[in-house]
Amino acid sequence: MKKTRLEAFSDGVIAIIITIMVLEIKVPHGHEFADLMPLVPIFFSYVLSFIYLGIYWNNHHHMLHAATHVTGGILWANLHLLFWLSLIPFATAWVGENHFAAMPLAVYGVVLLMAAIAYYILQSLIIKNEGSDSLLAIAVGKDWKGKLSPLLYLSAIGVAWLNVWVSAGIYIFAAFIWLIPDRRIEDVVKERETE
Repeated sequence: MKKTRLEAFSDGVIAIIITIMVLEIKVPHGHEFADLMPLVPIFFSYVLSFIYLGIYWNNHHHMLHAATHVTGGILWANLHLLFWLSLIPFATAWVGENHFAAMPLAVYGVVLLMAAIAYYILQSLIIKNEGSDSLLAIAVGKDWKGKLSPLLYLSAIGVAWLNVWVSAGIYIFAAFIWLIPDRRIEDVVKERETE
């Protein structure tokens, strides 16, 4: 099966998820700068989630670029990932509306953790399908970011009950390590093309 439909569907779902998130930001009923202040936690949670969705979209794009075809198992694994990503708008709104309270922040972490696990499953199935010498397998290598992120999410979930700002800081740090450009897949693709 060709991968183009999977890519197009995934891109569309992620675009809808981002649209749903931005629609949750309600326009204030005033015209003064002070009227925007209640929206600060909502906007901050939106920005963080937008960054996470951008990271997933970017990495998903590169991962599928390295794949040659997809199987039924890969389709289901991709749907599993999209399921968890589709819960990000709910978790984002709950965190923002409740000013980063412990329970919403912990649930936010559970959604991020499950999305990371789902991404790992999808990546593993693609590597299994493509082979251990495939572009993706070589590019991913030891995947320290992929192993560190779930540990950060788990720690942030637990820390949310002790200090919500430290927990939020862990989520920000986890996003930051993925924001640093990761050219592993691009570099392997270019190397293979020049051979």
